[in-house]
Amino acid sequence: MSATFVGMPSFPVAAKEAVHDTTLRANLRHATHTIRDKRAKAVAELSDWQQLREAGKQIKDHTLRHLDRHLVRLEESVVRAGGTVHWAADADEANRIVADLVKATGEREVVKVKSMATQEIGLNEALAAEGISAYETDLAELIVQLGHDRPSHILVPAIHRNRGEIRDIFREEMGSWGRPAPDGLTDSPAELAEAARLHLREKFLRAKVGISGANFMVAETGTLVVLESEGNGRMCLTLPETLISVVGIEKVIPTWQDLEVFLQTLPRSSTAERMNPYTSMWTGTTDGDGPSVFHLVLLDNGRTDTLADEVGRQALRCIRCSACLNVCPVYERAGGHAYGSVYPGPIGAILSPQLRGTASEIDASLPYASSLCGACYEVCPVAIDIPEVLVHLRERVAEQGGKGHRLEKAAMKAASWAMDRPAVLAAAERAATRTRGLHPKNPPGAGAWTESRALPEMPGEPFRDWWKKRSR
Repeated sequence: MSATFVGMPSFPVAAKEAVHDTTLRANLRHATHTIRDKRAKAVAELSDWQQLREAGKQIKDHTLRHLDRHLVRLEESVVRAGGTVHWAADADEANRIVADLVKATGEREVVKVKSMATQEIGLNEALAAEGISAYETDLAELIVQLGHDRPSHILVPAIHRNRGEIRDIFREEMGSWGRPAPDGLTDSPAELAEAARLHLREKFLRAKVGISGANFMVAETGTLVVLESEGNGRMCLTLPETLISVVGIEKVIPTWQDLEVFLQTLPRSSTAERMNPYTSMWTGTTDGDGPSVFHLVLLDNGRTDTLADEVGRQALRCIRCSACLNVCPVYERAGGHAYGSVYPGPIGAILSPQLRGTASEIDASLPYASSLCGACYEVCPVAIDIPEVLVHLRERVAEQGGKGHRLEKAAMKAASWAMDRPAVLAAAERAATRTRGLHPKNPPGAGAWTESRALPEMPGEPFRDWWKKRSR
């Protein structure tokens, strides 16, 4: 069972520790720069990229405005195709549904396609508590699981590991999970991939239950779609007798025609490929082809609350491409673990506090995990204005209080009162000018700001006095 994010410290605390890890920073710098450079070239090939981006935004916004209608249509289509639909209000309910479905088969192990929704709800840990072993089959997820680690990137969960570290994990851990690593395994990418292939093949051939997420769900036909690059998803989706898919309700799109847009934008934004290597689609069940039993678990877990926020709901457009992580200067230096969520980086900084609320220290700190440079918005294939949502969530955090925020709120209230009274403001400016020699360089309560910034020097006279003299 891999480690979870429970009990993580606030982002500033975790990030301060992470930036001193030189190996982590080197791994992240190399990987993110490589991915984003390749992505830029792939996107530049399309003359209509901006039109595709706008189309993706419009499709998602329309779907979210009429989400109830499209979800009902999806359920009807899935049932008509031979599947069974379950609705889960939160993580506990989703985990209970999946555990009961697995236990009903009599099996005690499952194979999994990479799925952020199941990581969000802690499904592996919930299944382990019921005596069920869940095996990750995505290569990066396998590395994370074998290393008793946590994912740190949406597309490449083991981006914080280098080849030498991966070799050591395979050598030390593979044997306790199944087929051991070959003797004399080196850090050659080809050898590491072959070791993973041999280790996973026995699990694919033995497993009777597969668990997946989905990138998209087409309401028109009840079809689910998974995009992946290794073929492990194809194995999990076709070989087991029972398939259980856990998918966030925001992943629905109305029609097949809508899918056309995302099959162009997602591969280029995520893996910088013109077309995805493995695009698997399944619609209910078919005699003699694929699983004979299909269950779809539709997950809310805070999405309905997010949908109610007119500014914050745009986070639900996200198609999990990870482009925003690869251009973010904060993510590059702090790494994904500092975000304390399965959703790291800029999108995690706006999605996690909405799905989980801002009551905890980590979630209240995430909207501040940004310089607001706007690079994330520029690369987003569905035009999520992440800086706008970050500022919106900061306002929410400030409104809910807390010691630091109470002081900030009081200061802003006092400033507002003074600025509404010109005479008071003028008197304060003159007093500040005359006492400028006595001003402390580190005012009480401003240490976090003045640690890395110098306070501006107070001018010899207020602007309004200077202007009066000049105008005369």
